[in-house]
This record gives sequence, structure tokens and C-alpha cells, in this order.
Amino acid sequence: MTLTRREMLSIGCGLAGSAWLGGTGLSQAPSAGSAASVSSGDPFSYVNPEFRPTLEQIAKATPSGFQFDASTLPEVRKRDEANLRPALPSPAIQEKMIPGPTGAPDVRVYIVGATPGASKPAVLHIHGGGYIVGSAAESKRDIQQISITHDCVVVSVDYRLAPETTFPGSLEDNYAALRWLCTNAKELGVDTKRIAIKGESAGGGHAAALAIAARDRGEFPICLQVLIYPMLDDRTGSVDRVPPYVGHFIWTEQSNRFGWSSLLGIPAGSANVPPNSVPARISSVAGLAPAFIGVGSIDLFGHEDVEYASRLMLAGVSTELHVVPGAYHGFDIIVPEAPLSGKFTEAWNAALKRAFTVA
Repeated sequence: MTLTRREMLSIGCGLAGSAWLGGTGLSQAPSAGSAASVSSGDPFSYVNPEFRPTLEQIAKATPSGFQFDASTLPEVRKRDEANLRPALPSPAIQEKMIPGPTGAPDVRVYIVGATPGASKPAVLHIHGGGYIVGSAAESKRDIQQISITHDCVVVSVDYRLAPETTFPGSLEDNYAALRWLCTNAKELGVDTKRIAIKGESAGGGHAAALAIAARDRGEFPICLQVLIYPMLDDRTGSVDRVPPYVGHFIWTEQSNRFGWSSLLGIPAGSANVPPNSVPARISSVAGLAPAFIGVGSIDLFGHEDVEYASRLMLAGVSTELHVVPGAYHGFDIIVPEAPLSGKFTEAWNAALKRAFTVA
């Protein structure tokens, strides 16, 4: 049996979540001669006890695991669309088509908390999905909660997906949403000095790329980039391999290669990639917006996220880094009731609150 992303999340928290939780890789075994060995041959031994029982349930439900590739993509998208999580009764969500990049289609956005004439902080939210699946509609409940928690305006972007749209299409969609948010600030009730961007997984990678574009173009200021287990480096799982217990669960090396190759239009880990398409490969991170980066220690993205945070710090960028011990990709969505998940959520919300207060 193969579960959809939404069915997997149902096991974890009773309701489907918004972040991309692609392939489980639960059937993957350490290979002979691997760089690191799994303790007692059991990958679960690396999982924090707070997150293990739910993961074991998922493993029983998907004994053969799930490998993401072009043949499974249409069906996963279809199933995800049919299993959208319902929004909260309030605050109201407005759906709007805004001008897209020059020569490209308009972009759908979802807006929460708009109050004409006010001066609220704002969050531009970018959904996850490995660059290849997902939609802003999946994040409706999440952006409502952010708006409630921070009394802010939230705009979620329905960017074009790969492989149908390769880089820089999705980046330009996200930048178009940032431009629209800033140029329509008065009508939305937004203080342009207090605009943050946030994304999870691939959405975190998109947010990082957007922060780079915003720095380079110098048009719109960003007070904070909130990068939740962001997908930052196409070389992870291709030219840069990881120990077998890292990325063993939920999002694997194979899935990562497929997602990045789809976005770039060339094989992940290629010697040359389009300029600014891979945040981890940019020559300088100086002058980027302050950052919050959070990831689990056995997430496939753990090392690349820590390395990116280190680069930011060395470049003088105010950076907060949280590494959750024994946490796999999407742990906070799969097991939201775990104490460590609660502390993780509190941490990024606290970072947003500070940024909105200081700005």
C-alpha cells in the first residue's frame, strides 16, 4: 500500500498538514561499505523517542516505502488535490489573481488578515512540495494561524511547479507576489518595514532564493526569512552523499535528486547550475535578510541547513539556528503534540514576533 502525503500526515496528527512529506524511504537499507553505519542496523535507533511511535505506524502502513519519480507524480498531485485540509471558520481567506512576471501567467495568492488603512506586519508564505507538488491551498489553515498569532497579514503564493516550469519561473512568481504585497501595502494594511518571508522544505528553499533576489534587486526590504527545514542544495544526495541514517525517512536522496533536477532542468549536482537557482551555491550571502533556520538532526537537509546558517553568521547576517535532535523531515507536522515540536514552533514564532517588534 502506498499512502498519499495527506494520508501519511493523518496518521501523525489526525489532520493533514501543509509541508511536503514526499518519499518515506522506509525500505532503504544501509549498503555495504557505507560512510556510516546505522546503530544495530536499525534506522529507528536514531529517531528521538518523541517522534518514533508515529513513524513506526507510518512504516507499518507503507512497508514498501515510497520512491518519488515522474511516473508517480501525476497521481500524487491528483490525490493531494482531492484531500485538501479544510480552513478554519475564521479569519476569512481571500483568493486573488495578481499580475505575474512579465510574459507569464497571473499568480494566484491567498490573503488573510488584510485591513485597509492599518499598519500591520506581514508574512509572505511559500508552500513546500519538493518543488514538484503542493499548492498554496494546502496552507490555508496554517496561514490563518499565523495571522491570528501575530495579528498580521499573510499572503500565500501559488507558484508554478516543476518540471513543467523550471527555474527561474517559480522564483519570479514569488517575487511578483512580494512586489504586489509591497505596492498594495496601503490597501492591505501592511507596514512595508515589517514584511517577513516564510517557507517549509521546498518552500524554505524558495524563500531563501527570494531573499537573495530581494537583496540583489534592492527594491523591497525583508525583515526576516523564516526557513523551516529548507531545501537549499541540489548536491545533497547526488555528488554529496549522506550516511544511511540521514534522510532515511520521509524525504530521501532519490526524491531530492528528482525534485532538484525537475526545478533546474538539468541533473541535480551538475557542475554548473543557473545563477542564483541554488541558495547554497551563491558566492556571497552578505547583506541577506536576518534568518531563522530550523531542521532535524536526521533530516536529509540537516547538514546543508547548518552549513548555510554558518555562512550567514560568518557574513555578519543575524541568524538563529535550531537543530532538533533525532528529528526527521516534517517532524513538527507529523507529531505536533511532541514537546520538541511545540518548542520548535514556539521558537520560529518568537523569532517572527521579535522581528516585527524591532522592525
